[in-house]
Amino acid sequence: MTTLSPENSLSARQSASFILVKRKPPIDKTEWDGFFDENGHLAKSRDFICVNILERGLHPVVRTEAWKFLTGYYSWQSSQDERLTVDSTRRKNYEALCQMYEKIQPLLENLHRNFTETRNNITHDIQKLYDKDPLGNVLIDKKRLEKILLLSYVCNTQAEYQQGFHEMVMLFQLMVEHDHETFWLFQFFLQKTEHSCVINIGVGKNLDMLNNLISFLDPVFAEHLKGKGAGAVQSLFPWFCLCFQRAFKSFDDIWRLWEVLLTGKPCRNFQVLVAYSMLQMVREQVLQESMTGDDILLACNSLIDLDADELISAACIVYAELIQKDVPQPLKDFLL
Repeated sequence: MTTLSPENSLSARQSASFILVKRKPPIDKTEWDGFFDENGHLAKSRDFICVNILERGLHPVVRTEAWKFLTGYYSWQSSQDERLTVDSTRRKNYEALCQMYEKIQPLLENLHRNFTETRNNITHDIQKLYDKDPLGNVLIDKKRLEKILLLSYVCNTQAEYQQGFHEMVMLFQLMVEHDHETFWLFQFFLQKTEHSCVINIGVGKNLDMLNNLISFLDPVFAEHLKGKGAGAVQSLFPWFCLCFQRAFKSFDDIWRLWEVLLTGKPCRNFQVLVAYSMLQMVREQVLQESMTGDDILLACNSLIDLDADELISAACIVYAELIQKDVPQPLKDFLL
């Protein structure tokens, strides 16, 4: 085990400090536009922007453009003209993928049983989506959403379709105007977050590290979870599969957390600290009532309508505590 440097400890305290003071307003369009020079190059560093996004968030008006930088859709070094070229290229590439899909669809239907099964699952999941706002206005186009999900399934061999992707892609569709933007932002989001929400890639790692983190920071709670509460943590996989979206009270809260995950601040795999912070919300009840695994899961599933800023702040404080300790190497490699 190795002790983290004082410089990193200071950085951690700074990352958590915004819980102790009134949070500044989100980055609005005027401020965002001021980050660029006359040629459209960013005049502020990537680190400066990411730290501000962590601490303050993004105004909805600038979220789409900012996410294109955060995901890697745009290069941080690009000019305005280069970004226009990138947009055009992404659109053409998406259209080419759509044409390819149309050509091979009959072959997939005849030769790949998994394709038909997956297509039926996507259709079923989308039909269950509630697609209207409180006033009854339709929010999304389900046919377009289905097409994007099918194309993603066919083209992304790393991340096969899983239940919950339809909800995630819906949130991208709500954020942007064009289908090619929805498609590419989702692909880049999966890559940027190291496929942490994909069952056969990142979810198991997250659960293992969550167990390790509980054992390291809260041995009393860990002992209960290994005994009477056995199985509870492993049953929390939907938190990671859905990137916590069912825990929040609004789409804005979901986007707020996701954009923090995209910054890589204050650390890699910040989602594990978020999950730990959520578990701490039920800790006292679990221990006082000596809950079993099933009861713990019910208590965790009752964590809804959360405020993203409060949860991010709590997770940053966990990070500030963690980085000042003699962290076991597996946790350090995964988080720090």
